[in-house]
Amino acid sequence: MTTLPDGPNQGQAQYWNADNGAIWVRLQPVLDAMFQPIADEVVRLGFPGEGGRVLDIGCGAGGVTLAMARQVGPAGGCLGVDISAPLVEAATARAKAEGLASARFALGDAQTFAFEAAAFDAAVSRFGVMFFDDPAAAFGNIRRAVRPGGRLAFAAWRGPDENPFMTTGARIARTFNPDLRRYEPDAPGQFGLAREARILEVLSAAGWSDIETQAWDAPGVLPESQLASFVTQVGATGETFRMLPEAQRAEAAQAIVAAYAPFVREGAARFDMACWLVTAKA
Repeated sequence: MTTLPDGPNQGQAQYWNADNGAIWVRLQPVLDAMFQPIADEVVRLGFPGEGGRVLDIGCGAGGVTLAMARQVGPAGGCLGVDISAPLVEAATARAKAEGLASARFALGDAQTFAFEAAAFDAAVSRFGVMFFDDPAAAFGNIRRAVRPGGRLAFAAWRGPDENPFMTTGARIARTFNPDLRRYEPDAPGQFGLAREARILEVLSAAGWSDIETQAWDAPGVLPESQLASFVTQVGATGETFRMLPEAQRAEAAQAIVAAYAPFVREGAARFDMACWLVTAKA
């Protein structure tokens, strides 16, 4: 397993460099399709103009980095940074396959990464900034990488109560694994920036200005043919599923998938992705 040097966010490094990183690589086409509306908004809000230089935080398999690289063109450049070696490797391979030389990727923790000062016109992220042990320090490090007057644009999940599609699997998985970790307000994780006040507090402490937040329920669509595979692999639900004895997995899978039946119509699961769209200036 690849790990980063000792420092903050070691729990996240271990998490994303083990099974979960490989699973997100495998599910990359499904995830990119599902999150496409949000990626489009992040690119639109963060686009600095043709020839611009953009930093993508928590880039995953590179969907937003590649999309932004196409927008800024060959005269610009995009750097995607992620803590997961499997995802960085996948993103690099995608850029190479597309012949997109303006997109490059680096393995690293954005909280401590030695970015060149004022090297970017913008920093963006699609669900990659909620996992820092010290978010104010991380956003401060990101701000120093962006030129004065440059922009920040990211999407972060709102609360679990507003995202039942994202929490249904964990609710069922908890009947098989009562010790499954629970949501803790403001703690690093999927819902680490769920509170608007927390976002404003963190970005202000990190030195960002002109902070704006917009609550948006983005349309989510997941083909029914992909539903079972998705909901039994990702996140805490996937962790529970993998730890169960083989004899119990079929029962668990049936219960988890059945719980998603209310979301399914016309051949797909359809749901709202309740998120914040956030912009700010360095």
